[in-house]
Amino acid sequence: MNRQQKEAAVGNLAYEFGAAEAVYAVDYRGLTVAQISELRARLLENETTLKVVKNSVTKLAAEKAEVASISSELSGPTALAFVRGDAAASAKILNTFVKESNDVLELKGGLLNGNALSSTDVIAIAKLPSRETLVQQLVTLIASPISGTARTLNAILSAVPVQLQKIVDEGLIGGNAPAAEAPAASETTEAEASADAPTEAEAPAADADADAAPAADAATDSTEE
Repeated sequence: MNRQQKEAAVGNLAYEFGAAEAVYAVDYRGLTVAQISELRARLLENETTLKVVKNSVTKLAAEKAEVASISSELSGPTALAFVRGDAAASAKILNTFVKESNDVLELKGGLLNGNALSSTDVIAIAKLPSRETLVQQLVTLIASPISGTARTLNAILSAVPVQLQKIVDEGLIGGNAPAAEAPAASETTEAEASADAPTEAEAPAADADADAAPAADAATDSTEE
């Protein structure tokens, strides 16, 4: 690699440091070419690029990107995983691959948002829920009161026709409603008799007319004599 190529490599790697959400350093010594290819493919699914670059170039790039703290991890065969996706998901992929390779792959540390990480930190990040899982939990949390309200409204609305049908069945509305009861016959007769009977004020007047008739006849007889 000549000077111009080295400068280009440093610039490209510095850009990767700046654009990545997290950077994980791993010791790939002992992995086969097929295993490295498999690891690269898995990481790419989470927008993570695995790069193998000379440590001297990486140190210059880290200084240029102002993340020189990662230089302490740059000893021996080192590959860097530049994460642009979910930092926890990529850490899980690496940690799983460590187990699958029987600890041939070794986690060394790295960076998260520019802050230095130890290998223990990377393992801790791997145990966190993925971003997708957290989003699903948040959606479920937000939706649960809404779904509860919807269930309550559905229960109320479904109860309305049941209550209406019950009212109809009991004959309180519609054609089955009971007719108003007719008054008892005795009550009707008494009411009509009361309406036809003369009042007490009218009775004496009728008697007076009856008494006046004989008196008039007596006077007529007296005159004729």
